[in-house]
Amino acid sequence: MSVVNHLPSLDSAYWPCYHAVMSESHFPYLALPGGDPAGIGVEILLKALRKDPTEATVGLIVITDGPLLQKSAADLALETPFVITVTNLAELQEAVNRRLSPILFSQTFVDLSTFAYGVINAQCGLAAYEAIKVAVEVVQAGIAQAIVTPPLHKEALRAAGIDEIGHTEILSTLTGTTKAVTMFETHGLKIFFHSRHLSLREACDAVTYQSLLETIIECEAITCSNPQGFDLNKPLAVAALNPHGGDGGLFGREEIEHIIPAIEEAQKHGINVVGPIGADSVFHQGRIGMWRAVISLYHDQGHIAAKTYDFNQTISITWGLPFLRTSVDHGTAFDIAGKNIADASGMVRAIEVAAQYLTEGI
Repeated sequence: MSVVNHLPSLDSAYWPCYHAVMSESHFPYLALPGGDPAGIGVEILLKALRKDPTEATVGLIVITDGPLLQKSAADLALETPFVITVTNLAELQEAVNRRLSPILFSQTFVDLSTFAYGVINAQCGLAAYEAIKVAVEVVQAGIAQAIVTPPLHKEALRAAGIDEIGHTEILSTLTGTTKAVTMFETHGLKIFFHSRHLSLREACDAVTYQSLLETIIECEAITCSNPQGFDLNKPLAVAALNPHGGDGGLFGREEIEHIIPAIEEAQKHGINVVGPIGADSVFHQGRIGMWRAVISLYHDQGHIAAKTYDFNQTISITWGLPFLRTSVDHGTAFDIAGKNIADASGMVRAIEVAAQYLTEGI
């Protein structure tokens, strides 16, 4: 077996080094769309801003429905700490030129007469999508340099007629990105995902020699392009798909036919990668520092590991977009929306990590 010609290059230019790009700006900005209005997005944003997670190293621009934000703040008895509210890109640019922060970029998305917390609603799905779209426009205009996202609700997106199922897919479509890669970070444990939103049956079928080899090469390129954030002296580790790595084919042949050959081919090309290692061990090993990062073969395999380690502090980083994107990795929590009991620590951490990558390159 050999690497086909269309595989991505290992040249570091394949993945942008955000620190190198951002070092030209002394005060970068983060764009924060509001998420699904019926969920806890606005609540955790307001609580995160109250904690000042960036220590003034970056500016913050919240993009959401202004009247709804005011309603939510009043309902939850939360302060609105914005130093200025703007309604168009020209006003936003002027506020950024003055280095004001935090800024509310107020939009009008939601009919408050029909709004309710914790209810799947097409207008809320559309509002979440439009806020992301505006955030991308703000970054593409050079006003902000990264996006930090609270949660979406997939059924609300679908009700609004949005084809994409989540942030990564929406951002990929809006930017023309063909291969965005998701990574979780939890207290130093770093997990890449070979696939994301697929059924378990489809996720198993997606573990092929060719596709896994591409994922390994992409993860190598990401980590080598951002050496401050990864220990390049340690190998990447690939999780096994089947129990006990298939036990020589007794519990499935994916390891024999696809996973091991992909790892061996990557090793021939100089990539420091090992595996497959049983999923019941590899994430613990990553937590104690044995691996540069772990490659999870499907959505829940890595999600369970990270969220069991620390649910609230697990954040998501999307690589391969034209800009940095970090995110909480919990849902809209409709069951507690509007009750002022949501934990904002994941939002705080997502903002902190984005700020660190932009200003410190880690």
